[in-house]
Amino acid sequence: MLEERNHVLETLFGNVKHCIVVVDRDGRISYMNESYGRFLEVDQKEITGRHVTEVIENTRMHIVVDTGEEEMADLQKIRGDYMIAHRIPLQEDGEVIGALGMVLFRDTDEWKIMNTHIKDLLLELETYRSQMQHVNGAKYSLHDIITTSPEVLQVKEKIRKTAYSDVSVLVRGESGTGKELFAHSIHHLSERSQQPFIKVNCAAIPEHLIEAELFGYQEGAFTGAKKGGKPGKFQLAHGGTLFLDEIGDMPLHAQVKILRALQEGEIEAVGAEKPQAIDVRIIAATNRPLEALIKEDKFREDLFYRINVVQIDIPPLRRRRGDIKVLTKFLLKKLSDRTGKRVETLAPDVEALFNKHDWPGNVRELENVIESAIHMTDDGEIRYGDLPDYLSSAGNGQRAGQTLKDVVEEAEKTAILRAIEEAGGDKCTAADRLGIGKSSLYDKVKKYDL
Repeated sequence: MLEERNHVLETLFGNVKHCIVVVDRDGRISYMNESYGRFLEVDQKEITGRHVTEVIENTRMHIVVDTGEEEMADLQKIRGDYMIAHRIPLQEDGEVIGALGMVLFRDTDEWKIMNTHIKDLLLELETYRSQMQHVNGAKYSLHDIITTSPEVLQVKEKIRKTAYSDVSVLVRGESGTGKELFAHSIHHLSERSQQPFIKVNCAAIPEHLIEAELFGYQEGAFTGAKKGGKPGKFQLAHGGTLFLDEIGDMPLHAQVKILRALQEGEIEAVGAEKPQAIDVRIIAATNRPLEALIKEDKFREDLFYRINVVQIDIPPLRRRRGDIKVLTKFLLKKLSDRTGKRVETLAPDVEALFNKHDWPGNVRELENVIESAIHMTDDGEIRYGDLPDYLSSAGNGQRAGQTLKDVVEEAEKTAILRAIEEAGGDKCTAADRLGIGKSSLYDKVKKYDL
């Protein structure tokens, strides 16, 4: 039966110049034509039965099998060059039994011309993106969210379907899951993408200043007020998107004014005699149980329903362990480029520990651990002894009684100490190595008493 099917596939695709691959329901390669094998420089017989991710870089064939949704004319980078790929689920009696992939190019010269053209367009797109980032403040798009998790892919699809509208969005997830990246992505895909994206960390603003920060103030509104007054975050976000991060930590008196802004489309600056019309889209984020806070009278129920028109739930890293490997690979390259050290792999025991660890700090903890280890290693591989103490200690990596905050801060502290040491005590150079601003580094040095 299998030989007969492969004979049919070879008859259909064996002599075509396009690259063809077929995978089964488990994402394992059941057929690859000669063109694809020759391009990848692999033996077709040897790779049969291997998982497609082990043979084809940046593949999404296994994801198409999971979702059952075709992906047409998608860009795929293979061996340093861009291809156009079609991926089509194969069904039998209404059930997905595999997928067929086709990489399109007719001959080498045409492919090289096409690849050069794509690179040129991507370069131009990146230029425009950088310009827009400078103008509106939104840094990230959906393409910056690295994942193979079906759950996260569904979240990305939900964002694509709702981003264009003006409805309020509530992004929920544990600390470190990347809620801000999803907020940026919603703005990028919205009709407001060319307007400002303003972020407010509701937990970081002193309670007595939060109204002035959000709604601005008039000249003479209070002692120390700037001449001419100052616009608040709502005014700065006019026409665009206001991202209220950690909204569960917002004081009740500020919640009342935000509710009015959403209901009436107007705000009132501190010291102002009349309200001001405002047009903003609200994206809020929290890692706190808002329903429980409502019962404790710490969060307004009416505001909850106003901001929770569309809810985006980001799963923690421990529930998408398949992402640990792809995120590690991505972060190794990103952080190696930043630090100037070429570190490409994990030792087998480190990889095993990464897969076992629960990552209470999620992607942020993973990034901090990798950054710390890159600074500690002396070669191109991260070994067990390069890891932060809390992770390499006995058990599952987390010391008894350690909180999530302790875990993340210990990894961050280790990375900062190592960067300062390697920079010979020059904090400006250390800040550059860490990819943060000088003032942020000084704040962290003071925080950790380094």
